Amino acid sequence: MLAIAAVMLLIAGCSKPEAEMNPHIILETSKGSIEIELYPQQAPITAQNFLQYANEGFYDGTIFHRVIPGFMIQGGGFTPDGVQKDTHEPIKLESNNGLKNEAGTVAMARTMIPDSATGQFFINVAKNDFLNHAPGNDGYAVFGKVVKGMDIANSIAASRTGTKYGMADWPTEDVVIKKAYVK
Repeated sequence: MLAIAAVMLLIAGCSKPEAEMNPHIILETSKGSIEIELYPQQAPITAQNFLQYANEGFYDGTIFHRVIPGFMIQGGGFTPDGVQKDTHEPIKLESNNGLKNEAGTVAMARTMIPDSATGQFFINVAKNDFLNHAPGNDGYAVFGKVVKGMDIANSIAASRTGTKYGMADWPTEDVVIKKAYVK
């Protein structure tokens, strides 16, 4: 994989190392900005899916609707009034890509059906090994990592929550993703 990337760089006449080629997404939230580096080499379908939603403005005005301290913060699917946004078709699960659900990593949310992820994602605020792909466990596809603003993610994780619109762990004060864009 690295050899292919190196050849592509030579062909393109570019001298940037592979890590610098990874796209970065900025999530401007009502609590501050979070910068996420995507890993398209390890999770090409998932990274492209996230980029597509960001480029379309899908995440703008959505909220972190599921917040569990010491676990994760989940967003990208609901508006502040509890309306779930329409999405593209689900994508193939890429959880067996070598990336682990460590603190600061970003993964796709899904239902119990492995290939069901669409627009919702979560940021791990702790090491969550039980979410990793393993024999008998489909796992959750990690496709990026917070490189700036983990303090913001942790402050979101500390939000007070309750039940709202029939869902538990909903923050009592909306945490809005004002804008998501490629840096």
